Amino acid sequence: MSSNPCFHQQIIDDLLVWIDANLHSPINNQIVSERCGFSMWYMQRLFKKHTGLTLGTYIHKTKLDRSVIELMEGDDSVSAIAIKYGYESPQTFTRAISRRYGIPPGAIRKLSDSKKAIIRDRIENFSRATNHSVIPCPVT
Repeated sequence: MSSNPCFHQQIIDDLLVWIDANLHSPINNQIVSERCGFSMWYMQRLFKKHTGLTLGTYIHKTKLDRSVIELMEGDDSVSAIAIKYGYESPQTFTRAISRRYGIPPGAIRKLSDSKKAIIRDRIENFSRATNHSVIPCPVT
């Protein structure tokens, strides 16, 4: 295992892309650690060092943010979106959305376009904040 910060940043960058592409699949710390070939403990430390968030928090927030975009832009039912993102029930999904956004999923659909734009900006800011390289690495 390399101690090169750029090597680690590349692993995290690749992992962020993989998580983004697999949000509809079961993803947890163990699956991610096995995919990267690191112990779960080491992977969690590495991820937090490079993103500022724990792996579990990142996955949870990203799933919620992606599901809110679908609520605002799509026609799928709340139940269908909850199942799509791996929530055990629509009630669990509703509680998670309500905690993060302060309103339930059904109310998100009824927001004005200007309020939806504010939510989109918040989601984009979170995405930018966690998907940048903290350590400058030379381009090869």
